[in-house]
Amino acid sequence: MRRGRFMPRATDSAHEHPIPPNRLDRDFAAQAPNEKWACDITYLPTDQGWLYLAVVLDLYSRKVVGWSMQEHMKAQLVQEALTMALSSRHPQEGLLHHSDRGVQYACGDYQILLQKHGISCSMSRKGNCYDNAVVESFFGKLKTELVYGQRWSNANQARSAVFSYIEVFYNR
Repeated sequence: MRRGRFMPRATDSAHEHPIPPNRLDRDFAAQAPNEKWACDITYLPTDQGWLYLAVVLDLYSRKVVGWSMQEHMKAQLVQEALTMALSSRHPQEGLLHHSDRGVQYACGDYQILLQKHGISCSMSRKGNCYDNAVVESFFGKLKTELVYGQRWSNANQARSAVFSYIEVFYNR
């Protein structure tokens, strides 16, 4: 990442949607796959502007089970990542889904998708990145191993690099 550039905020928690309690409470250990998922959004620079990456991590394996990249941070971004995770993993009811308080995760459409699949929602305390430390750690690795020192001229180059990092390198 180039220094001195404006860095976007990945979380907009100034909204009127209800905020579920922090049910995960920093208990990042899972006894089985699809017991606990953690989710978040980060941003990646390209010469054409920012690209946003939403991921869903299974806290049992630490694998990225769903992800999406877009030029925007609308709810569609996180819904696509969750839909990928749901279609590949088919979790049982009772899965715990943890995220920050961002409007994308708190909005009605996203909450309806969680309820439809019997997923329990948990959200971090306000402004506390440690409540979602596993995903923050993944983003740190991704940026250190892939993004820093890299320059992508467009979103397609970044998408290709992130796909290779997640699906070929990290998840294996």
